Amino acid sequence: MTDAFLLLSGLLTGAVRVLVGLTLVHWLLSVKKPDSQSIAAGLTGALVLSALLSLLHAPDFYRMALEAVLIAACAHRLQGAELRMGLFVGIFYEISVSFWSFLLPAWMGVLFRSQDLLSAGTLAGQSALWLLHGLLAVLAVWLSRDREINRKSAFRTVSALALAGFLGVITLSEQTVLAIPDDTLYMWTILAVVLMMSVLVFNINRQYEVEKELAKLKSEQAELLERDYTAVNRAYQANAKLFHDFHNHIGVLRQFLAHEKYGEAVRYLDELQAPIQNLTATVWTGDETADYLINSKAGAAQASGVRFQAQVEFPRRANIRSVDLCAILGNLLDNALEAARQVPEPESRMVALTIRRIHQMLVIKVENSFAAAPVQENGVLKTTKTEGGLHGWGLKSAQTAAEKYDGMVQAGVSGEVFRAVATLSYNQTA
Repeated sequence: MTDAFLLLSGLLTGAVRVLVGLTLVHWLLSVKKPDSQSIAAGLTGALVLSALLSLLHAPDFYRMALEAVLIAACAHRLQGAELRMGLFVGIFYEISVSFWSFLLPAWMGVLFRSQDLLSAGTLAGQSALWLLHGLLAVLAVWLSRDREINRKSAFRTVSALALAGFLGVITLSEQTVLAIPDDTLYMWTILAVVLMMSVLVFNINRQYEVEKELAKLKSEQAELLERDYTAVNRAYQANAKLFHDFHNHIGVLRQFLAHEKYGEAVRYLDELQAPIQNLTATVWTGDETADYLINSKAGAAQASGVRFQAQVEFPRRANIRSVDLCAILGNLLDNALEAARQVPEPESRMVALTIRRIHQMLVIKVENSFAAAPVQENGVLKTTKTEGGLHGWGLKSAQTAAEKYDGMVQAGVSGEVFRAVATLSYNQTA
């Protein structure tokens, strides 16, 4: 075959490998989907590398290494992937492609009894090469359709492919149709084992990352709950102190009224009310802590000029723990108040809480106005706060609490209103 055709084939196959690699990084590491900028950078780099290596007649090892670095660099700079994990995926992806570039033509050669399929310089070899890259392109298109990732299914599928490759290269040593050197078979057998180990290591690493994030989430959730319970205790202490000194306050007020000092009596009452002005006697759920939480958020909304509405229908003797209920209510209401306060027009600031029970399902809905729509990345809401701290963990904390009751938290924008809905299953206790 002509050198010009082989050069063109090398350029195109290199471009396919890099684009599929960027899509695979997005799918495996849950990072930003490749956009026009990352695709353009990947294509440019792939074409330059393929042309340079073809002109220098460099071994495939250099192509694999440089393409892995290119994929990791583009994914890190343009898709937000961690450089270490991007390089890990890039390296073993390139090894996998090279492995199947040998195994697929070899078994096609056995099937069609043609030694030419093992040589990339022949038409038959190019056909086998493009069959593999066509399958890679189909895989990239399938993965890029924003599919929901099932980690267990993905791990089983990739593990099955790695095992199939290992069995394929082992049984290849028993065939007598093609003349394949023993050293070549030994090398690919070792690489097949390395690929199986890499799949296992990657899965263990992802499980570790998930567990680490859950541990951090629980820690942040504990801090959020401690903050709300501290506020509850302060309010109850202020209330207890007021009742403890109640007889003294009655005596002072009686003196003011007896001497017709009505103005002083009113000011004295205002001073007594100040420590607990946000603690009302409204009963929403029957759970004292949750009732205080709703009342305190209503008071905070009033102080900020935010219109607060609440419609609550709460089941009696439900098995929902106070700590979990407060984790959901506290985080959703905090997020709603924070967003509503930023609305420039005071008359447009609004927060609405609705709690409804439908059979054995509890639905908690919080709606609020906002100044700027929240940013979504890969279907996940991103915090717009920049000062650090606990920001960005509110919805995650509420989600963790809801999952204890086979529930979930969903959030999104509908017109001019942001809506977060938590659903929980519950049982009534005796």
